[in-house]
Amino acid sequence: MPHTEIGGHRLALSNLDKVLYPSTGFTKGEAIHYYASVADTLLPHLEGRPLSFLRYPDGVEGEKFFTKHVPRGTPDWVTTDEITVASKKPLHQVLLQDEASLVWAANLAALELHTPQWRVGHQGMADRLVFDLDPGEGADILDCRDVAEWLRDRAEQDGITLLPKTTGSKGLHLLAPIKRQDSSDASDYAKKLAREAAADLPDRAVSKMAKDLRPGKVFVDWSQNNQAKTTAAPYTLRAKDQPTVSTPVTWEELAEAGSVDDLVFVTADLPDRIKSHGDLLAPLLKGSGAKSPRVKLPS
Repeated sequence: MPHTEIGGHRLALSNLDKVLYPSTGFTKGEAIHYYASVADTLLPHLEGRPLSFLRYPDGVEGEKFFTKHVPRGTPDWVTTDEITVASKKPLHQVLLQDEASLVWAANLAALELHTPQWRVGHQGMADRLVFDLDPGEGADILDCRDVAEWLRDRAEQDGITLLPKTTGSKGLHLLAPIKRQDSSDASDYAKKLAREAAADLPDRAVSKMAKDLRPGKVFVDWSQNNQAKTTAAPYTLRAKDQPTVSTPVTWEELAEAGSVDDLVFVTADLPDRIKSHGDLLAPLLKGSGAKSPRVKLPS
């Protein structure tokens, strides 16, 4: 079994040739390499946030395991913490705080990394706002773009700067840094704007979860601001046909996209993209020097 040493930690790597994405032949070794290559950009977005993993040990067409608890056999150098919110009893969850831990998780075939909008030091107190734009049957990411632009302009009226990323699936995520506040306040504000979008764009947007309302429209999912919910992290892989990545984009890129394919990014795209664009979601990070400060959401 091959080994590698990262940050003074010796890791055993297993089944590197195992194909995790059958349609492309993408292997576990390639997944590990991807996460190592973007670690410097990804890890700041995971800092202090408990991880929920989606593991696919037999590939994306096999059985998946949603893991919140610390996996059995986790090395003692991997950071863990007790999570007391949104659960009847405390959970112990993993926090990926360094490259060695990230590679360790990738070796477990933890392809998808999901985090809440709060950090462990202030559990249940959101420091990010998120909208998940999910296209219904007959709609696509270009329809999400139209709704996203409406939300961007509406949020700007309250001094909030929304930043877009692809979900790595069919839709878009919009995120903003906010002053630390109760997750229920963030959820209420997001719900308010979702309802306004549905009222102002009745042919394009819905704010209710009922699937029979969604065909041809975009569901503005505000619920991921709830303290119990998680969202796919920036730069995480997604378990789709291809090794797609939840990728930050510019508003200009969204406006100029002429097809769905223009907004699909796979692992091979990310290193050069990060080199040329930097981290487009840097304003989410504390002390990033963002032009717009963290703001308190209006009631």
